[in-house]
Amino acid sequence: MKAIIITAPGGSDMLDERDVAEPQPGLGEIRVRVHASALNRADVSQRKGTYSPPPGAPKDIPGLEYAGEVDAVGDAVTLWKRGDRVMGLVGGGAHAELVCTHEREAMRIPPSLTYEDAAAIPEAFITAYDAIFAQLKMQVGERLLIHAAGSGVGTAAIQLARKAGIRTIGTSRTAAKLAGAMKLGLDVGVEASGDNWQDRVAMVAPEGLNAVLDLVGGPYVAGDLQVLASRGRVIVVGLTGGRTHEINLGLLMHKRIAMTGTVLRSRPIEEKITIAREFAERVLPSFDDGFLVPVIDRVIRFSKIREAHDRMESNETFGKIVLNW
Repeated sequence: MKAIIITAPGGSDMLDERDVAEPQPGLGEIRVRVHASALNRADVSQRKGTYSPPPGAPKDIPGLEYAGEVDAVGDAVTLWKRGDRVMGLVGGGAHAELVCTHEREAMRIPPSLTYEDAAAIPEAFITAYDAIFAQLKMQVGERLLIHAAGSGVGTAAIQLARKAGIRTIGTSRTAAKLAGAMKLGLDVGVEASGDNWQDRVAMVAPEGLNAVLDLVGGPYVAGDLQVLASRGRVIVVGLTGGRTHEINLGLLMHKRIAMTGTVLRSRPIEEKITIAREFAERVLPSFDDGFLVPVIDRVIRFSKIREAHDRMESNETFGKIVLNW
Protein backbone atom coordinates (compact mmCIF):
# COMPACT_ATOMS: atom_id res chain seq x y z
CA MET A 1 0.00 0.00 0.00
CA LYS A 2 0.99 3.65 -0.36
CA ALA A 3 1.71 5.66 2.77
CA ILE A 4 3.13 9.04 3.74
CA ILE A 5 6.48 8.47 5.46
CA ILE A 6 8.44 10.80 7.73
CA THR A 7 11.93 10.01 6.49
CA ALA A 8 13.67 12.06 9.23
CA PRO A 9 12.74 14.85 11.65
CA GLY A 10 12.62 18.21 9.92
CA GLY A 11 10.71 20.30 7.40
CA SER A 12 8.01 19.28 4.97
CA ASP A 13 10.71 18.06 2.57
CA MET A 14 11.19 15.14 4.98
CA LEU A 15 7.81 13.72 3.87
CA ASP A 16 7.66 11.13 1.11
CA GLU A 17 5.06 8.82 -0.42
CA ARG A 18 6.30 5.23 -0.38
CA ASP A 19 5.11 1.63 -0.66
CA VAL A 20 4.95 -0.21 2.67
CA ALA A 21 3.56 -3.51 3.95
CA GLU A 22 -0.20 -3.73 4.46
CA PRO A 23 -1.36 -3.88 8.11
CA GLN A 24 -3.40 -6.89 9.20
CA PRO A 25 -6.42 -6.57 11.53
CA GLY A 26 -6.09 -8.30 14.90
CA LEU A 27 -8.71 -9.60 17.30
CA GLY A 28 -11.69 -7.25 17.35
CA GLU A 29 -10.14 -4.97 14.73
CA ILE A 30 -11.22 -3.81 11.30
CA ARG A 31 -9.02 -2.68 8.45
CA VAL A 32 -10.19 0.46 6.68
CA ARG A 33 -9.36 1.48 3.12
CA VAL A 34 -8.73 5.18 3.63
CA HIS A 35 -10.39 7.40 1.05
CA ALA A 36 -9.71 10.63 2.94
CA SER A 37 -7.95 11.83 6.06
CA ALA A 38 -7.13 15.24 7.52
CA LEU A 39 -4.02 17.06 8.63
CA ASN A 40 -3.56 18.07 12.26
CA ARG A 41 -1.02 20.08 14.23
CA ALA A 42 0.06 16.84 15.86
CA ASP A 43 1.14 15.54 12.44
CA VAL A 44 3.29 18.62 11.88
CA SER A 45 4.84 18.27 15.34
CA GLN A 46 5.51 14.57 14.75
CA ARG A 47 7.23 15.42 11.47
CA LYS A 48 9.43 17.92 13.30
CA GLY A 49 10.34 15.34 15.92
CA THR A 50 8.73 17.21 18.84
CA TYR A 51 5.68 14.97 19.37
CA SER A 52 6.12 11.20 19.59
CA PRO A 53 3.16 8.96 18.72
CA PRO A 54 1.62 6.83 21.50
CA PRO A 55 2.71 3.21 21.97
CA GLY A 56 1.44 0.95 19.21
CA ALA A 57 1.16 3.71 16.60
CA PRO A 58 3.68 3.83 13.75
CA LYS A 59 6.52 6.27 14.33
CA ASP A 60 7.00 7.13 10.67
CA ILE A 61 3.40 7.23 9.33
CA PRO A 62 1.38 10.20 10.66
CA GLY A 63 -2.38 10.65 10.50
CA LEU A 64 -4.89 10.77 13.37
CA GLU A 65 -8.22 10.43 11.58
CA TYR A 66 -9.65 8.52 8.67
CA ALA A 67 -12.74 8.15 6.52
CA GLY A 68 -13.16 5.14 4.27
CA GLU A 69 -14.71 1.72 3.89
CA VAL A 70 -14.11 -1.51 5.78
CA ASP A 71 -11.66 -3.58 3.76
CA ALA A 72 -11.18 -6.59 6.08
CA VAL A 73 -12.28 -7.74 9.52
CA GLY A 74 -10.38 -9.57 12.24
CA ASP A 75 -11.60 -12.38 14.46
CA ALA A 76 -14.61 -11.68 16.73
CA VAL A 77 -15.70 -8.55 14.81
CA THR A 78 -19.49 -8.19 14.97
CA LEU A 79 -20.29 -4.54 14.28
CA TRP A 80 -19.00 -4.11 10.74
CA LYS A 81 -18.71 -5.91 7.42
CA ARG A 82 -16.69 -5.27 4.28
CA GLY A 83 -17.91 -2.21 2.40
CA ASP A 84 -19.31 -0.34 5.40
CA ARG A 85 -18.47 3.38 5.41
CA VAL A 86 -16.68 4.34 8.63
CA MET A 87 -14.65 7.15 10.15
CA GLY A 88 -12.77 7.68 13.38
CA LEU A 89 -9.63 8.50 15.34
CA VAL A 90 -6.40 6.52 15.66
CA GLY A 91 -3.07 7.12 17.39
CA GLY A 92 -1.34 7.38 14.01
CA GLY A 93 -0.96 5.68 10.65
CA ALA A 94 -4.04 7.13 8.93
CA HIS A 95 -2.01 8.83 6.19
CA ALA A 96 -1.91 5.56 4.32
CA GLU A 97 -4.19 3.62 2.02
CA LEU A 98 -5.03 1.15 4.81
CA VAL A 99 -5.29 1.52 8.59
CA CYS A 100 -6.42 -0.86 11.34
CA THR A 101 -8.50 0.12 14.35
CA HIS A 102 -10.70 -1.43 17.03
CA GLU A 103 -14.20 -2.03 15.69
CA ARG A 104 -15.86 -0.11 18.57
CA GLU A 105 -13.76 2.97 17.92
CA ALA A 106 -15.12 3.32 14.37
CA MET A 107 -18.25 5.36 13.64
CA ARG A 108 -20.65 5.10 10.75
CA ILE A 109 -20.38 7.92 8.22
CA PRO A 110 -23.72 9.76 7.92
CA PRO A 111 -25.25 8.98 4.48
CA SER A 112 -25.34 12.63 3.42
CA LEU A 113 -21.57 13.10 3.79
CA THR A 114 -18.75 12.46 1.35
CA TYR A 115 -15.54 10.83 2.52
CA GLU A 116 -13.87 14.24 2.44
CA ASP A 117 -16.63 15.70 4.63
CA ALA A 118 -16.32 12.82 7.07
CA ALA A 119 -12.53 13.15 7.32
CA ALA A 120 -12.96 16.69 8.65
CA ILE A 121 -15.09 15.56 11.59
CA PRO A 122 -13.43 13.13 14.07
CA GLU A 123 -10.50 15.06 15.55
CA ALA A 124 -12.07 18.51 15.50
CA PHE A 125 -15.58 17.67 16.65
CA ILE A 126 -14.73 14.95 19.17
CA THR A 127 -12.03 17.13 20.73
CA ALA A 128 -14.43 20.07 20.98
CA TYR A 129 -17.30 17.91 22.27
CA ASP A 130 -15.13 16.29 24.93
CA ALA A 131 -13.66 19.62 26.05
CA ILE A 132 -16.92 21.57 26.23
CA PHE A 133 -19.20 18.96 27.76
CA ALA A 134 -17.16 16.20 29.42
CA GLN A 135 -14.38 18.45 30.78
CA LEU A 136 -15.80 21.97 31.15
CA LYS A 137 -19.34 20.67 31.83
CA MET A 138 -20.90 23.70 30.20
CA GLN A 139 -24.59 24.47 30.59
CA VAL A 140 -27.24 26.37 28.61
CA GLY A 141 -26.77 30.13 28.86
CA GLU A 142 -23.14 30.05 29.99
CA ARG A 143 -20.45 32.10 28.25
CA LEU A 144 -17.51 30.40 26.49
CA LEU A 145 -14.37 32.01 25.07
CA ILE A 146 -12.87 30.08 22.14
CA HIS A 147 -9.31 30.95 21.12
CA ALA A 148 -8.30 30.29 17.48
CA ALA A 149 -11.94 30.36 16.44
CA GLY A 150 -11.02 29.70 12.80
CA SER A 151 -9.16 26.45 13.52
CA GLY A 152 -10.63 23.00 13.01
CA VAL A 153 -11.47 22.55 16.70
CA GLY A 154 -12.54 26.19 16.95
CA THR A 155 -15.08 25.95 14.13
CA ALA A 156 -16.41 22.72 15.61
CA ALA A 157 -16.68 24.22 19.10
CA ILE A 158 -18.66 27.20 17.81
CA GLN A 159 -21.26 24.93 16.24
CA LEU A 160 -21.53 22.55 19.20
CA ALA A 161 -21.89 25.46 21.63
CA ARG A 162 -24.58 27.09 19.48
CA LYS A 163 -26.50 23.82 19.37
CA ALA A 164 -26.37 23.59 23.18
CA GLY A 165 -27.45 27.19 23.82
CA ILE A 166 -24.01 28.35 25.00
CA ARG A 167 -23.01 31.95 24.24
CA THR A 168 -19.63 32.26 22.48
CA ILE A 169 -16.87 34.80 22.09
CA GLY A 170 -14.08 33.87 19.70
CA THR A 171 -10.60 35.22 19.09
CA SER A 172 -8.51 35.18 15.94
CA ARG A 173 -5.65 37.22 14.57
CA THR A 174 -7.53 38.03 11.35
CA ALA A 175 -10.85 39.72 10.68
CA ALA A 176 -11.51 37.34 7.79
CA LYS A 177 -11.42 34.30 10.06
CA LEU A 178 -13.72 36.00 12.57
CA ALA A 179 -16.16 36.79 9.76
CA GLY A 180 -16.16 33.12 8.77
CA ALA A 181 -16.68 32.09 12.39
CA MET A 182 -19.64 34.46 12.73
CA LYS A 183 -21.32 32.68 9.81
CA LEU A 184 -21.03 29.43 11.79
CA GLY A 185 -22.82 30.95 14.79
CA LEU A 186 -20.11 32.74 16.80
CA ASP A 187 -21.85 35.43 18.87
CA VAL A 188 -18.94 37.90 19.25
CA GLY A 189 -15.58 38.04 17.49
CA VAL A 190 -12.48 39.67 18.99
CA GLU A 191 -9.27 40.30 17.07
CA ALA A 192 -6.31 38.89 19.02
CA SER A 193 -3.54 40.76 17.23
CA GLY A 194 -1.20 42.46 19.71
CA ASP A 195 -0.86 41.68 23.40
CA ASN A 196 -4.09 43.15 24.78
CA TRP A 197 -6.77 40.79 23.49
CA GLN A 198 -7.95 40.26 27.07
CA ASP A 199 -8.84 43.97 27.32
CA ARG A 200 -11.00 43.67 24.19
CA VAL A 201 -12.71 40.57 25.58
CA ALA A 202 -13.36 42.36 28.87
CA MET A 203 -15.08 45.17 26.97
CA VAL A 204 -17.66 42.79 25.46
CA ALA A 205 -17.94 40.58 28.57
CA PRO A 206 -17.29 42.84 31.58
CA GLU A 207 -19.09 40.39 33.88
CA GLY A 208 -16.48 37.72 33.05
CA LEU A 209 -16.73 34.39 31.28
CA ASN A 210 -17.71 31.01 32.62
CA ALA A 211 -15.10 29.06 30.64
CA VAL A 212 -12.27 29.26 28.11
CA LEU A 213 -11.41 26.72 25.43
CA ASP A 214 -7.74 27.56 24.87
CA LEU A 215 -6.34 26.19 21.62
CA VAL A 216 -3.23 28.38 21.74
CA GLY A 217 -1.55 28.06 25.15
CA GLY A 218 1.60 30.06 25.92
CA PRO A 219 0.86 33.65 27.02
CA TYR A 220 -2.84 33.25 26.29
CA VAL A 221 -3.29 31.25 29.50
CA ALA A 222 -2.34 34.25 31.64
CA GLY A 223 -4.99 36.29 29.83
CA ASP A 224 -7.54 33.53 30.35
CA LEU A 225 -7.34 34.02 34.10
CA GLN A 226 -8.05 37.73 33.70
CA VAL A 227 -11.25 37.33 31.64
CA LEU A 228 -12.78 34.48 33.63
CA ALA A 229 -15.47 35.13 36.22
CA SER A 230 -15.34 33.69 39.74
CA ARG A 231 -15.32 29.88 39.66
CA GLY A 232 -14.48 29.97 35.96
CA ARG A 233 -12.94 27.03 34.13
CA VAL A 234 -10.21 26.87 31.50
CA ILE A 235 -9.13 23.89 29.42
CA VAL A 236 -5.90 23.95 27.41
CA VAL A 237 -6.10 21.85 24.25
CA GLY A 238 -3.45 23.36 21.98
CA LEU A 239 0.05 24.77 22.38
CA THR A 240 0.69 26.68 19.16
CA GLY A 241 1.52 29.73 21.28
CA GLY A 242 4.12 27.90 23.36
CA ARG A 243 4.49 25.30 26.09
CA THR A 244 5.50 27.57 28.96
CA HIS A 245 4.46 30.93 30.39
CA GLU A 246 4.24 32.57 33.80
CA ILE A 247 0.74 32.91 35.27
CA ASN A 248 -0.68 34.76 38.28
CA LEU A 249 -1.40 32.02 40.81
CA GLY A 250 -2.92 34.59 43.14
CA LEU A 251 -5.57 35.34 40.53
CA LEU A 252 -6.12 31.62 40.00
CA MET A 253 -6.75 31.17 43.73
CA HIS A 254 -8.76 34.35 44.28
CA LYS A 255 -11.22 33.49 41.50
CA ARG A 256 -11.17 29.79 42.41
CA ILE A 257 -10.50 28.91 38.79
CA ALA A 258 -10.35 25.28 37.68
CA MET A 259 -7.65 24.63 35.05
CA THR A 260 -7.46 21.44 32.98
CA GLY A 261 -5.16 20.13 30.27
CA THR A 262 -6.29 17.47 27.84
CA VAL A 263 -5.25 15.40 24.83
CA LEU A 264 -7.12 12.67 22.98
CA ARG A 265 -4.31 10.97 21.12
CA SER A 266 -2.58 9.28 24.04
CA ARG A 267 -5.68 8.18 25.93
CA PRO A 268 -6.27 4.45 26.53
CA ILE A 269 -8.33 2.68 23.88
CA GLU A 270 -11.16 2.20 26.40
CA GLU A 271 -11.56 5.96 26.81
CA LYS A 272 -11.43 6.53 23.06
CA ILE A 273 -14.14 3.93 22.52
CA THR A 274 -16.36 5.50 25.19
CA ILE A 275 -16.17 8.99 23.71
CA ALA A 276 -16.59 7.68 20.14
CA ARG A 277 -19.75 5.75 21.04
CA GLU A 278 -21.20 8.74 22.91
CA PHE A 279 -20.35 11.10 20.05
CA ALA A 280 -21.87 8.76 17.47
CA GLU A 281 -25.12 8.58 19.41
CA ARG A 282 -25.51 12.19 20.49
CA VAL A 283 -23.82 14.28 17.80
CA LEU A 284 -23.55 12.50 14.45
CA PRO A 285 -27.29 12.74 13.65
CA SER A 286 -26.93 16.54 13.57
CA PHE A 287 -24.73 16.27 10.48
CA ASP A 288 -27.52 14.57 8.57
CA ASP A 289 -30.05 17.25 9.49
CA GLY A 290 -27.57 19.99 8.51
CA PHE A 291 -27.35 21.61 11.93
CA LEU A 292 -23.63 20.76 12.10
CA VAL A 293 -21.29 21.02 9.12
CA PRO A 294 -17.66 19.97 8.63
CA VAL A 295 -15.57 23.03 7.80
CA ILE A 296 -12.95 22.36 5.11
CA ASP A 297 -10.23 24.84 4.23
CA ARG A 298 -9.24 22.86 1.14
CA VAL A 299 -8.82 19.32 -0.16
CA ILE A 300 -5.29 18.34 -1.18
CA ARG A 301 -4.08 15.09 -2.71
CA PHE A 302 -1.78 12.93 -0.59
CA SER A 303 0.77 13.21 -3.39
CA LYS A 304 1.05 16.90 -2.45
CA ILE A 305 1.45 16.26 1.28
CA ARG A 306 4.33 18.73 1.54
CA GLU A 307 2.05 21.46 0.21
CA ALA A 308 -0.53 20.54 2.85
CA HIS A 309 2.00 20.83 5.70
CA ASP A 310 3.25 24.16 4.38
CA ARG A 311 -0.33 25.40 4.17
CA MET A 312 -1.01 24.47 7.80
CA GLU A 313 2.19 26.12 9.01
CA SER A 314 1.22 29.33 7.21
CA ASN A 315 -1.62 29.76 9.77
CA GLU A 316 -3.86 30.95 6.96
CA THR A 317 -6.27 28.04 7.14
CA PHE A 318 -9.94 28.26 8.13
CA GLY A 319 -11.19 24.87 9.20
CA LYS A 320 -9.58 21.59 8.22
CA ILE A 321 -7.10 20.60 5.54
CA VAL A 322 -8.44 17.33 4.10
CA LEU A 323 -6.24 14.85 2.25
CA ASN A 324 -7.37 12.22 -0.24
CA TRP A 325 -5.85 9.61 -2.47
